[in-house]
Amino acid sequence: MEHTKIAIIGLGYVGLPLARLFAEKYAVVGFDINASRIASLQEGVDTTLEVENTALQSVIKTANTDKNGLFFTQDASELTACDYYIVTVPTPVDTNNQADLTPLLKASETVGSVLTKGATVIYESTVYPGVTEDSCVPVLEKYSGLTFNKDFFVGYSPERINPGDKTRTIENILKITSGSTVAVAKKVDALYQSVITAGTHLTSSIKVAEAAKVIENSQRDINIAFVNELAKIFGLMNISTQEVLEAAGTKWNFSPFTPGLVGGHCIGVDPYYLAQKAQEIGYYPGIILAGRRINDSMGSYVASQVIKLMVAHKIGIENASVLVLGVTFKENCPDIRNSKVIDVITSLQEYGTKVTVFDPWVNPKEVERIYAVNATQTAPQAQFDAVVLAVAHQEFITLNLQQFKKEKAVVYDVKSILPKEQVDKSL
Repeated sequence: MEHTKIAIIGLGYVGLPLARLFAEKYAVVGFDINASRIASLQEGVDTTLEVENTALQSVIKTANTDKNGLFFTQDASELTACDYYIVTVPTPVDTNNQADLTPLLKASETVGSVLTKGATVIYESTVYPGVTEDSCVPVLEKYSGLTFNKDFFVGYSPERINPGDKTRTIENILKITSGSTVAVAKKVDALYQSVITAGTHLTSSIKVAEAAKVIENSQRDINIAFVNELAKIFGLMNISTQEVLEAAGTKWNFSPFTPGLVGGHCIGVDPYYLAQKAQEIGYYPGIILAGRRINDSMGSYVASQVIKLMVAHKIGIENASVLVLGVTFKENCPDIRNSKVIDVITSLQEYGTKVTVFDPWVNPKEVERIYAVNATQTAPQAQFDAVVLAVAHQEFITLNLQQFKKEKAVVYDVKSILPKEQVDKSL
């Protein structure tokens, strides 16, 4: 693989760590259409906090050469003459929870416009089985004028990035690989093996690899939906869900899932991709969609529980002040994509309360731009009628909540991480 040149299309939570890793051994061109993202990366700063700035700066190069290192650009013409094009763009759902392949197809247009004979295009974006060959390949052929599996080839190697996780980093997570021919599959597998310490798992087809990815998160979604439903049941019975789970967890084969808000770009999205494909081929995926309904309902459920708690403490609801701690989709990272904390906030506002959001990890401008919600990175100097811990950031675990509480204030702990004596109710 000497003199191999790789282009990474999309430099978010998935693309940037991958580009940085490959750049240690290969010449890499990192491409993104976001000008501000490219500008910050060229300065050696990763605002997603997935790659340490020192690690990023150690591989950056300022010219698009064939030497090892990472060159950043938003100019598609810089993508010519690469051996591999790895697409790592988002695959979201629309307002009707239907798969939105727009970013993927636009990226395929970009790659197709610079594709040359002998190159291989590898997709890492989560999709349902068939998207790579049935949806992306025709776009590549159209914009390149080349013939699939004759002039160019494709592979699929689904991302397994866990935002905010500094232990299971990209090189330490086993990688699924596949290719459009037996020979190309082996080449794709060897490429990833050259940088992935944890190794690879080569599948027999692209569709198998696509299916494996989409069910990984669907399985977690269903398991979390089950314990979320248990939380609702035990809440009505006035039983502590956490105590029940701890007791059940003493059995050797009990799966340790906990209730919560299921957001983010994977678990809260991927099941809809599989469900859509299943319905297209005539099968109604009852369990998958039931899990999605339960998990999507948890934001409004949490808000209703907070309101009931306030009523029980004789706190007036209209114009009551509520402090929500955390707005990211998970703890200890700035990722706000598909955050279900927004559902909690919106529901609380619909009851007539005034909500303040405190999250030291986020960019308030991004929260306002995406969700039209005001957030602060600094602890508010005020007291509230209710405090809702929504995200288990490390800063919140030792936070003195007393400073935020009015005399009759209530505390609701979504994540069940606070000392029990500080909490009026947990999910």
